Amino acid sequence: MASQGAANNSGSGEAKALDPKVAEAIAAADAAGPQSGETVRVDSWIWSVRLVKTRSMGATACRGGHVRVNGDRVKPAHAVRVGDEVRLRHEGRERVVIVTRLIRKRVGAPVAVQCYIDNSPPPPPREAIAPAGIRDRGAGRPTKRDRREMERLRGLTGPGDGDGLGSDIGKDVGKPTP
Repeated sequence: MASQGAANNSGSGEAKALDPKVAEAIAAADAAGPQSGETVRVDSWIWSVRLVKTRSMGATACRGGHVRVNGDRVKPAHAVRVGDEVRLRHEGRERVVIVTRLIRKRVGAPVAVQCYIDNSPPPPPREAIAPAGIRDRGAGRPTKRDRREMERLRGLTGPGDGDGLGSDIGKDVGKPTP
């Protein structure tokens, strides 16, 4: 399988410059990978190919329903096979990858990229992401009104939604009850 990964990158000059180290890393990943017919846990695989930072984050994502294999929500111990489509919702974007190689141990980024085909939509441009409440320097602490406006901009509360604390104080003071 190491020759397959090298054949995919044969057109780029960068892959040729790193080829001896990458080939050595691929050989080490193949040696550490499962034997023929074995499978790998999905939480371990998404950690190994560097889609999440830690294996526990991968397991938490699976338990939270953020990982789908072939369209089905899966538990952390679900077996992944070559050819499976893995969808991961992480850090505000969705990653869609197709498994091309099974590995159990975390490997370097050049090797990890060769273990899957990335079909993810491109991330939104940085300009499209709204800044989260930038205040002028020296403006002091935000008032309650400023805080509510910032929460409204971030989408945490809807228009007119209060935090539930004291929102009805002073509305019907002094009015007789019918």
